[in-house]
Amino acid sequence: MPQMLITLLSVISIAIIAFIFLFVFSKAWPVFQHNGLRYFISGGFDKQISDAFYSSANDPSLSFGMLGLILGTLLTTAFSLIIAGLMGIGASVFICEYTSGLVSQILLALVRLLASIPSVIFGLIGIVTVVPAVEKLLITIDMQIAYIPYFQMTGKNMLSAIIVLTFMIVPTVISLSADAIKAVPPVYKETGYSFGMRHFRVIYKIILPSARSGIIAGLILAAGRGIGESIAVSMVCGGLGMIPKAGFGFINFLAPTLPLAPAIINKSEAMGSMPVEAALFSCGATLLVIGAFLSIGAGLVQKQLRKAAGYHD
Repeated sequence: MPQMLITLLSVISIAIIAFIFLFVFSKAWPVFQHNGLRYFISGGFDKQISDAFYSSANDPSLSFGMLGLILGTLLTTAFSLIIAGLMGIGASVFICEYTSGLVSQILLALVRLLASIPSVIFGLIGIVTVVPAVEKLLITIDMQIAYIPYFQMTGKNMLSAIIVLTFMIVPTVISLSADAIKAVPPVYKETGYSFGMRHFRVIYKIILPSARSGIIAGLILAAGRGIGESIAVSMVCGGLGMIPKAGFGFINFLAPTLPLAPAIINKSEAMGSMPVEAALFSCGATLLVIGAFLSIGAGLVQKQLRKAAGYHD
């Protein structure tokens, strides 16, 4: 009986996921059908969404290029994940290896509490602290004048989005990395000490390699949250789906951006228009595809790590 119930619940879960995919892609299909590959390799979303809203029902404007939004999503998530990974793994090592049991428990409890804070709070803190700081420290009047032909340079930009997103996902990395480190059998560390290895070398050569499966799982989960985050990022990103230019260099980080999830939030008030609705559902469909590839990639990485560790499925 319990096995039948588990099987039934599994089938229901798969059916719900399949329904979500079919529903989202059916709503987004007019945009995909009209644009084809151009959807992924061209830009201009901001003007296109305006044209779509004001187009007539008899001649809907379905031309959309999402390259700026896709790059904004990938770049914002990638850089925040790199920073959060370095901070999170370092913090988890400190908590697990350099603090006493009571202090470690208190710090982990605080980290998990931080992970439960609603994203809108991070967005508010970002508007009050991060955005003014970035504008004051990195943006000058001359820079604003120089880039007026391209965009309005303010504190709401890709860098602010990266900073806010980093602090949103780092608790996830710390929590799961700490659990993975704590799960390493003590005999592994004792073996290292018996060979005369120092504490840092034991951490670097034994503990982290043994815990890498759990650490990577934490990074993947953090990446998933980063890709799908909408509220906080939409409050600090600038809301303009620009395609980064190689010639701008670091200025790309000071330019406004618009990842896919915040785009759905920012343009949702125009969903009464069929073309706009299809465009926003196409953003959701693209996010689902990115998430699916992330999940598949995570499975392949985990499989390779298990093989490298001597496990055979």
